[in-house]
Amino acid sequence: MSHFVVRFLKDVLGENGREAEICQSSLEVDAADKLKAAEIAKARFCRSQSLSDWSLHADRIEIAEADFPS
Repeated sequence: MSHFVVRFLKDVLGENGREAEICQSSLEVDAADKLKAAEIAKARFCRSQSLSDWSLHADRIEIAEADFPS
């Protein structure tokens, strides 16, 4: 099983009219692969935010394998 960091990202307009990428949440997940990690993280995000669908608070997700120091 691998360890992944899943970030939920949203694009917003700042006061200066420029678009900025905001991290709505970051979760660490143990899963067999990136697809399973995404499923687990989406379910957790929805529970924590009381949402029926994760895309109500985020535009996309970013999944990266967690690096552990040796």
